[in-house]
Amino acid sequence: MVHDEAAVLPPLGRSTTRSDLVAASIKSAILSGRLRPDEVLVERRLADLLGVSKTPVREALIALTSSGLLTPTRNRGVAVRRLRPEDVQQVYEMRLLVEPWAAGQVAGTGTFDAPEAHRALDDAARFVEADDHAGLSLANRRFHRSIYSTCANELVVRSLDDLQDLTALGTVSLLWEQWPTWRAELEEHRAILAAVQERRAADAEAMMRGHIQRSITRLREERARTEAG
Repeated sequence: MVHDEAAVLPPLGRSTTRSDLVAASIKSAILSGRLRPDEVLVERRLADLLGVSKTPVREALIALTSSGLLTPTRNRGVAVRRLRPEDVQQVYEMRLLVEPWAAGQVAGTGTFDAPEAHRALDDAARFVEADDHAGLSLANRRFHRSIYSTCANELVVRSLDDLQDLTALGTVSLLWEQWPTWRAELEEHRAILAAVQERRAADAEAMMRGHIQRSITRLREERARTEAG
């Protein structure tokens, strides 16, 4: 007897589960700096704080470990990942391979999330004036995602989501303690947005590549100074 697999296992679609909500809450705390690198996360304590059972917390911690924001500890627990300069450099190098291409693709189709891009830049400008590194890091993440999130290649979007999370973690805990580049980066974001809005695909791709490459160059220079010292 031949079974119709489509009938036996129809697609469920995407829904927001309790573990998704827990993961989003924990991620927000990590990327805003409220949970610091090396801080151990305890299932029961998180469950009590969030008012949920341990099961969605456990599922959320597994997902965040898979994405790279958390790391296993020796006692089979998990802690917020501490990124080394070489880790952050690798993240930027991965972004350099795919994000400029995605920006060019989105600029060519004109499908980007314009309202969110403008809101993110407005928020970033306020955070620059307030010298709020954590808020600015999250606003920058929102800006980048508003550009690439409508790329037709879903694998690229998912990969960039994880890479942007690691970028935000590295930025708030490491990068901006070493060099104050946020004002220059804000102007670069404005130029990238203009190119995307005007559907100048080649310019958008080139600007995004230069934007990311400058961070890689700074990381390499900082590592060289540290190793020489």
